[in-house]
This record gives sequence, structure tokens and C-alpha cells, in this order.
Amino acid sequence: MDKYDSLLLKNQLCFPTYAVANKILRKYQPLLDKLDLTYTQYIVMMVMWEKHEVNEKELCEALHLKTNTIAPLIKRLKEKGYINISKDKLDKRNLKIVITKDGEKLKEKAVDVPPSIATEFNLSEEEARTLYKILYKILDYEKGE
Repeated sequence: MDKYDSLLLKNQLCFPTYAVANKILRKYQPLLDKLDLTYTQYIVMMVMWEKHEVNEKELCEALHLKTNTIAPLIKRLKEKGYINISKDKLDKRNLKIVITKDGEKLKEKAVDVPPSIATEFNLSEEEARTLYKILYKILDYEKGE
């Protein structure tokens, strides 16, 4: 084994992960275009559909994103009428984010996105579960869990 083998693209964990992420996002785009959402706006809305109300810190943690990434997303979703934003009464430095009626209505339009994406990849249920577990193992390790 050559000392530079670790630098070969084919030996990198990051490259296939990056390439697969891009491929998956390209599959989402036509579906999300119909909803007038970017992928990151879509994942914010998924949290909102589940929780209905969160603070900015909780949203950042749920999505593994930083405040400077979340801020423009929630601003744009507020402009679209899907969420409301206010100062958190308990911590004025944090924002409270609440889904609106229009945001709830969008959920009905988005309900077909996950099954449509699931049909795009040739994975058995077992393979999909295994991949899911591995990816979340990496994410949880990053958080120190």
C-alpha cells in the first residue's frame, strides 16, 4: 500500500457521501419546485409540521444547521406566510417560530414528496434502514451522543 493511497478519491468517505447528497437533492428539486420551496426550506417546514412551535435554537439543533443558515430560511418562510416569528418571551435573544394556517395547508401539498423520493432509488427496505442507521450514527456521533 502506497503512503498516498489515503488521498485517492476512491478511498474517501466524504466523496461518495457528497455525491449521493447532491444526487438526492436533484431528485427533490422538481417536487419542491411545485411547492415553491428550496430543500432547506422544506426541511424547516417538516420540523414545523411536526412541532408547530419551536425556538430558533431547537430548529438549529433539529436540522444540524447554524443560526446564520437558519435566519434567512425562516425570514423567507415568513415572507411566504408559512410561519410567524417573534422574540422568545423567556429568552429575548432567541426567536420563537410558529407555523401558520397556510403553513399547515402546505403540508397537504407536500405529503406525496417522501413516497415519490423513495421510489427514485433502488434500495430494499433493509438497505434503506441500514443506510439510515449508519447516517444517523455519524450525525449522533458528531453531537457527542
